[in-house]
Amino acid sequence: MEELLMRFWENLVDRIGGPMNLRFILQPTMAVLLGIRDGLRYAREGRSFLLWGGPENPAERRAQLLATWRSIGKVFVLAIVLDIICRWIAVNWFFPLETLIVAIGVAVVPYLAVRGSVNWLARSRRARARSEASK
Repeated sequence: MEELLMRFWENLVDRIGGPMNLRFILQPTMAVLLGIRDGLRYAREGRSFLLWGGPENPAERRAQLLATWRSIGKVFVLAIVLDIICRWIAVNWFFPLETLIVAIGVAVVPYLAVRGSVNWLARSRRARARSEASK
């Protein structure tokens, strides 16, 4: 088990200096830009982020999950494909779990973090502006 974890860690670290390492800048950047766009859009619509007090209606929650996946899905799939190509070039093999972890790390995590933060900031700013306007 320890050997498996060591190989896993070494393979993850090797990706940073391996072929096509520019993707570790471009893919999170794309995810961040999509997160900003979607966070602002949801704030304009008065909707909160799914993970923090999202919709209580199950149908609306499902619709919001599908919209989230549509936004980040292409970047996520591209991250998987690029990681498979890079690992194939480097070692003629790839490990699906490692590929999935890398794709989540470069696409999903930045998107969710930025989208939630932007949504919260924009909603609180709108609420503050409304309360000042009503005084």
